[in-house]
Amino acid sequence: MRDTVLWRKESHIIMLLAEALHIDADRALNLFYGTETYRQLSDPKYGLHLMSDQYLVSNILSELQ
Repeated sequence: MRDTVLWRKESHIIMLLAEALHIDADRALNLFYGTETYRQLSDPKYGLHLMSDQYLVSNILSELQ
């Protein structure tokens, strides 16, 4: 169940990222998977799965700058 919830969270983050950057979902997906935020989100010890999607998108945008 945790994997399903995390998968939905990731997909929502990708869509928010695409919207924020005015790019298509495929490009946002590629950007997302290359970020430190994604690596930490995938590891429960960091607790990022508890953070809001918008907060995580903000982290990703900061990383990309």
